[in-house]
Order: sequence, then C-alpha cells, then structure tokens
Amino acid sequence: MLKIGTSDSQIALWQAAFTQSALSSMGVESELVLFKTQSVSEQHPDSGTLDGNDLLNKALHDALLHGAVDITVHPMENLPLEQPEGLCITAVSERKNPFDLLLIRKEVYTDHKLLKLAENAVIGNSSKRRETQLRSFRPDIQWKDMSGDTLTQLEKIRAAECDAIFLAGAAVERLGLDLSDFKTFELPAREFVPAPAQGVLAWQTNRGDTATRLLLKKLHHPDVSACTNIERRVLQLMGKDYSGALGVYCERDAVGNYHAFAVCETDGQLIKTRLSSSTSFGMAEKLVEQLRKG
Repeated sequence: MLKIGTSDSQIALWQAAFTQSALSSMGVESELVLFKTQSVSEQHPDSGTLDGNDLLNKALHDALLHGAVDITVHPMENLPLEQPEGLCITAVSERKNPFDLLLIRKEVYTDHKLLKLAENAVIGNSSKRRETQLRSFRPDIQWKDMSGDTLTQLEKIRAAECDAIFLAGAAVERLGLDLSDFKTFELPAREFVPAPAQGVLAWQTNRGDTATRLLLKKLHHPDVSACTNIERRVLQLMGKDYSGALGVYCERDAVGNYHAFAVCETDGQLIKTRLSSSTSFGMAEKLVEQLRKG
C-alpha cells in the first residue's frame, strides 16, 4: 500500500486523487496521508520566515525522507529547481492547458477594447510575469496586489474587490470550476508566455526508493519532460533575480521539432524571444543569450 502525502487544499486533494486513480489503473493500492495547514503551523510555531506553504512543503519533504509517505505530487511550476537532498522528481504528467485565463467581471467586460478590459480596469494579481506582459498590451491597467489560491481569488473577484484576475487554465480544468458568471479570455501561450512547466504535475519521491520510482516511471511523459527541462533550465540560467518574473514555454510539433518562447523584463523593458530547433540540445542557453542581449 503506497502512501501519498498531500496538503488539505482543494487543488492538492485533486492532485492526490488523480494520482490514486492512476495507480489504481495499474493495480496498485494507495492511501492519502493528509497534512493540514493549521496543524503543520502549530507544530512549528518558531518557523521564522517560512509561510504556510513553505511549512507544508517542508513537512512533506521530511515525510518522504523518513518514509512516512512514498509519493508527493505538485504543480511542477511550484517545485524548486534544486531538489532537497535525498529527494527527486521521478515522473511528470501530460501537460494540461498551459494558458493563462483572464477572468473578467461582466460589468466591466468591453468587447471593443484590447483584451476585453475597460479603460483603467483594476486587475487583482500577485505575479510579476503576468503584470509585465499585460502592461505591454494595456499600459492603462491598474494593479492590485492579490495573493491567495485559485478559490480565494475567485471569492475576491466575486466580492468586486477587482475587475479581473488571472487564473491558470489547468487549475480551472482540474477543479471543474463554474465560471459562467464571468467573461473569460484565454491568453495563448505563444503570445502571453506562461510560467516554466505550467500545466504539468510532478511526482516527487525519495531518491533511494527504487521500487516506487520504477512504478511511477509508468506514468512518466518523456515528451513533456523534454520541454519542461528546457523551460526550467532557462529559469536556472537566468538566476534568482528573474524567479517569478520569467515566462518560458516550449512545445513540440507533429514531426518532433521544438518551438520555445520566452519573456522577461530587464531595466523596465519587456524582452521577448522565440526559437525553433530540431533538437533540444543547447536551446535553453540560446534563449538566455537572446534574452540577455535584448
């Protein structure tokens, strides 16, 4: 019986249930081991600068290292580039909708305006990457800092705290959210570049747990991994200064060619680049070179 460690958020529970279902299809039984946000915080009252998510991730990492759980599953975009000592990313899922969605209150939806946003609309957002890209299209837009998960942000826009918000398309699909009370505008990944590995789930295990790693390889999508490796390598090469502000997206066409798109802001200027290649070798380095040249 494999143990899947998960937090108590709705999206985390969906990811864990998805993992259970995938394992069940292979004839493997599993159970969930729940880590509740409040309980973890109470266990670490002197945690310094760690927030709730950091504490949960640390608790899940410790559980993997000590064998209390066998698997954890995360949105790959949220996983650090360097894995904690003793842990590894064993498999990645197929990529669901990588696009960002712009969710707009019907009262301010303006059909004749670019991106359907009224003049001086207020966008609730906590992503530098999204802000810089949208500002390049609509410099009149006003910004309001709005952190929180998908459901929290939905509550805030429904309370009219802002005119629009961004949501990740994959999260909306996975949670089966009803957005019929809003107008939604999908932002194509080639033009409005998502976060590295957006839309992909990653399964994390103890590096020494060979049996579980071999099992999860049956869920692994190497074609997706080839693309996310490029995306995360660009982030690694650009460095911490661009963490959260960099967009990178890579896809493969029907004959296997790679097409990558990247965007970042440098000295107040938005830099965008794209690159196509028949091989993934050296693509990340070339994209970074182009971004740095401007």
